[in-house]
Amino acid sequence: MWEFRSMTFWRAVFAEFFGTMFFVFFGLGAALRWTTGPYHVLHVAMCFGFAAATMIQSIGHISGGHINPAVTFAYLVGSQMSLFRAFFYWAAQCLGAVAGAAVLYGVTPNNMRGNMALNTLQPGISLGMGTTVEVFLTMQLVICVFAVTDERRNGRLGSAALSIGFAVTVGHLMGMYYTGAGMNPARSFAPAVQLILFKCWMLPSCPMIGGAMGALLYDFMLFPRMRGLSERLATLKGSRPPETETQQDTRGDPIELKTQAL
Repeated sequence: MWEFRSMTFWRAVFAEFFGTMFFVFFGLGAALRWTTGPYHVLHVAMCFGFAAATMIQSIGHISGGHINPAVTFAYLVGSQMSLFRAFFYWAAQCLGAVAGAAVLYGVTPNNMRGNMALNTLQPGISLGMGTTVEVFLTMQLVICVFAVTDERRNGRLGSAALSIGFAVTVGHLMGMYYTGAGMNPARSFAPAVQLILFKCWMLPSCPMIGGAMGALLYDFMLFPRMRGLSERLATLKGSRPPETETQQDTRGDPIELKTQAL
């Protein structure tokens, strides 16, 4: 694999580890119950959204700023990155999330840890309801990511990172009442590891379904990419750089998240 010998590739992998670690640390930290009384959904949603926007803005020019295995899976489904790169991104994201949750676990008093903001079904929500909600939450996130980072777009106004942060915030404002708003398998997996709750596999897997559906909807219906099967297979195999790497770098444009390393 040409990517294995590229220092740019390994920088991108580390950037995904770094970005996901901080995203999980700040997001889960805001979701812990420090006081009794009503849950502050707006507070948690805004922290997750701002953390996502900040990390994406920080590492978007290095790795694309996925910080979410579901987003990486969506790019893989859309044949916009190789399977080799996706595998290392997934590993870096999950390890980064576990590292962020571990640091948070270590700096949080025992009586405040609770379940470490683990994604669970809320009272009255069935497994089918929770699965549907997670799929829809992640689908809207992936469509937003694809739309604001599409190099074919004309009139790149606004901030791509901030738009994605808003998508994360919107998902939490609604989804927290159902599942705690996973939207990110790494975010769901990390607290489960800390609490040794490996049986909680369903909610982490739902965003992958939503991510794939979002990729298919955007890339094949909303704004199709006119590429043949052989070209898509070449990208998935990593036999040549994806089309975004062969184009001129335009990171000075208003669209910050140009996904250089995809």
